[in-house]
Amino acid sequence: MATEIEIKAWVDDPQEVQKKVSNFADFVKSYEKEDAYWLPEAEIAPLVKEEKRGKLGSGIRIRQENGLVLVTLKKKEVRQGMEINDELEFSVSSAPAFEEFLTTLGYAPWIRKHKEGKAWKWNNITIEISMVKNLGWFAELEILTDTNEPDKVEQARQDLYRCLEKIGIPQEKIESRYYTELLLKRGGT
Repeated sequence: MATEIEIKAWVDDPQEVQKKVSNFADFVKSYEKEDAYWLPEAEIAPLVKEEKRGKLGSGIRIRQENGLVLVTLKKKEVRQGMEINDELEFSVSSAPAFEEFLTTLGYAPWIRKHKEGKAWKWNNITIEISMVKNLGWFAELEILTDTNEPDKVEQARQDLYRCLEKIGIPQEKIESRYYTELLLKRGGT
């Protein structure tokens, strides 16, 4: 299981940020990602009503990107404005077949997210500048490690904040809420 350490921040001028990132990082790809978050059906209505943050970032995500289907189960935590996620990921050959499997287990889709953008790599950091439908532009900075030990998390935090500064985004723009939480507040399901 990999550990993902990530910060995301609102972006006011995506073209300027992309230009800055292109000056020091290696371009990886353009992307379009369609995500569906699934939870046990019985948890959805109370969750939406009460907005329990702990569950807002959890669940099973089915991501479709470039003809691939990736299933992710995350154990999420927010520390000092950073997401620290233990992830279990695998691919499946058919999204509809896996969705039928989840439905049989009593799960239902509750939030969908569409994002598109560009990705770069700099040192050990993946940088994505994304337009998230119904929310706006974000910079996502991510480090993958094999542990979430405090010293590794602190080093990653320092590296991520340095990168954020390098691309010209102030720390005040960091968004610690999960995308699912932001989308739920916007009425998206």
